[in-house]
Amino acid sequence: MAIKNRYYYRSHFSERKFRQILRYFALDLTASDCARLTAISVRSCNCIYLKIRKRLAHAGALNNPICGELELDESYFGPRRVPGKRGRGASCKTIVFGILQRHGHVYTQIIPNTTRSVLRRAIRGSVDRHSIIHSDGLSGYDGLVDMGYAKHFRVFHGRGEYVRGDQHINGIESFWSYAKRRMSKFNGVPAETFYLHLKETEFRFNHRDQDLARLLMKMLRENPLK
Repeated sequence: MAIKNRYYYRSHFSERKFRQILRYFALDLTASDCARLTAISVRSCNCIYLKIRKRLAHAGALNNPICGELELDESYFGPRRVPGKRGRGASCKTIVFGILQRHGHVYTQIIPNTTRSVLRRAIRGSVDRHSIIHSDGLSGYDGLVDMGYAKHFRVFHGRGEYVRGDQHINGIESFWSYAKRRMSKFNGVPAETFYLHLKETEFRFNHRDQDLARLLMKMLRENPLK
């Protein structure tokens, strides 16, 4: 008979054991390290980690639309640049579009390319029309005011311009740095789970000043894993 567990329906782990797994997840330990410390199988830890990541991805999707003073940018994730391939044409990269609300949360989504039509679709689906937008000089961001957005300020990195008063995208660039540094410890994230790792990283960044273990326990008490 399955042991009663308020965090995970039909779980064979006691609540005490499951809280221990949650604490190790919150500390950002790998599933292998969690298995070693809890004396359960790596397969079981991986299964639980996957379910938690799916729950965090769902939570992140509830933040739209985003409104306020926002920073928009895109970044490339993947293996080191292949010799002979340059810049945005580098192969084997996953392109991620990000929106950071100043003094608030970040939101990310995977996009196929950085053409104007793709970026406009991503922005239109996630950004409130009353927002003030900051971006770099990428041509894909042209015409946002014509689309009905309140204000659009730009810094042109190609001209060596990174900050002009309060016009910059330093906040979202800090998130990219954090995300790439965190994911590098996995020595490569499989394409099929990259989205879940990305949304987990987003969640960790958005709640970096909170007790993540307590937050996860509260989330899962209200809506247990299945």
